[in-house]
Amino acid sequence: MWWQKWFVHRRLRPEAYGGLVHQTINGLALLPAGNQAVNSTAVQRTIARPAGTALLPLAFPEGSPTHPSYGAGHATVAGACVTILKAWFLESHPFPQVFVPNAAGTGLDAVASPPMLTVGGELNKLAANIAIGRNMAGVHWRSDYTQSVRLGEKVALHLLHSQARDYAERDWSWTVTSFDGERLEIGPEGVFYADGPETNQPYLALR
Repeated sequence: MWWQKWFVHRRLRPEAYGGLVHQTINGLALLPAGNQAVNSTAVQRTIARPAGTALLPLAFPEGSPTHPSYGAGHATVAGACVTILKAWFLESHPFPQVFVPNAAGTGLDAVASPPMLTVGGELNKLAANIAIGRNMAGVHWRSDYTQSVRLGEKVALHLLHSQARDYAERDWSWTVTSFDGERLEIGPEGVFYADGPETNQPYLALR
């Protein structure tokens, strides 16, 4: 992920791009932002705030990190860790009870008719919340989240395959559902599609 940040994309943070838009509007940018961004509804709403600038509001008073935006470290780690957990635990296992905070915020109440929540679904939500939280804070773009969780997933799949090759037992595998909904089988021979028209076809090119 750090290689992608520094040697491939070097993408501006939203905060830095807001600064570029602000400089463009005021005729100070050496390399102006495009008209599509400058004239967008989002920029007009930002300028309409009391501050009267195109600078973006951020959750962090110290501003965003100074290193490039893409890929996202939090999202990559979340994608990798959640993939490992989904491989080790039964993703389809349901939660028999669901609890929510009570009105006073002092305890939990059981939901009478809860939605079907599964281990896999909750792990996916955990990865999404970790990554999207950084978007809501204003320090990442949406694509930083969506692509970086997939990058973390691929790292985890490589790791699981590498571990499988080290075990003496050869007739077993992990199964995991990818963030794109693909059922995958990971074993000593590689990572393969577990169902659908591509069953038993390689999912990743491994070395």
